[in-house]
Amino acid sequence: MLKWLLTIAVVVIVLGLLAPRLRQGAPARRLPGDVSVRWRGRDYFFPFTTTILLSLLFFAISRLL
Repeated sequence: MLKWLLTIAVVVIVLGLLAPRLRQGAPARRLPGDVSVRWRGRDYFFPFTTTILLSLLFFAISRLL
């Protein structure tokens, strides 16, 4: 259980840091649980809902294989 929590935390942080670069030129597609924060002139994006849904999707796929 602890490994999953650490993995999700790391993924959320990495995606939050990379999201502004990945979103350039693309329309913003956010789910209701994704958090966007502006702090000291920078935008930080924390995709909590997206991470949970992707984790569930990959889990379901891995169970089928």
